[in-house]
Amino acid sequence: MVSLFRLGGLSAALLLAGCQAVNTTSGGAVGVERKQYMFSMLSTDQVNQMYAQSYQQTLSEASGKGVLDKNSAQSRQVDNVARRLIAQAPVFRPDAAQWDWQVNLIDSQELNANCGPGGKIIVYSGLIDQLKLSDDELAAVMGHEIAHALREHGREAMSKAYGVQMASQIGAAMGVGAGSMQMANMGVEYLMTLPNSRSNENEADLIGLELAARAGYNPNAAVTLWNKMAQASEGAPPEFMSTHPSSGSRISALQAAIPKVMPLYEQAKGRQ
Repeated sequence: MVSLFRLGGLSAALLLAGCQAVNTTSGGAVGVERKQYMFSMLSTDQVNQMYAQSYQQTLSEASGKGVLDKNSAQSRQVDNVARRLIAQAPVFRPDAAQWDWQVNLIDSQELNANCGPGGKIIVYSGLIDQLKLSDDELAAVMGHEIAHALREHGREAMSKAYGVQMASQIGAAMGVGAGSMQMANMGVEYLMTLPNSRSNENEADLIGLELAARAGYNPNAAVTLWNKMAQASEGAPPEFMSTHPSSGSRISALQAAIPKVMPLYEQAKGRQ
């Protein structure tokens, strides 16, 4: 009988054969240097195209409901902040200058914002209205979201999910018992998914902080933003908080990183 260890080794070899270690961005002043493992068969262009279709569907639905805001002062605010942040994106990855960036505001009470693969941004008006965001705080939100796209965290998550699926299929084909496969899946979840999720959030915080500073927005606003988020989550947690958990440690990490980017902010303000 082939041992579980040998099966596990073979599965790992097959999975690693389809992976490549990449670093999607430069480290910047904040020093984000973690290598990421992506499935080579799941390319950046494929993920961007898939998300672009979903994005357009969301916009079509919002337009049909009359909530796609293109003309208000708030939509101009979102556009202006986004434009300045996007101009700094090539600092972290030069190819972002060729992305088909799109920015849209949806009139909704959701406390939410996101930037999907390929630079597709949506901000919900409730986030600005209910938290009374300044331009600096809005830049902190959008910088964080843009950082997720620059680091291709969506593609990374899809690669992990694909790896789990492949491992399960290989194990089933080789006769690994259901109990063993359940343990393997739990191991993947706790040893890969959860730590990387925290890591991804930290990376988005740091890169977003630097993007905002380079664009001339006060990096201290990231601290006031997450304090507002923490207060908003005391009742029913807003949608944004379900995927972007706030904590004292997060705020402490931002405060520790602010001195690294403050000179960039001061330089940017001097040019304005």
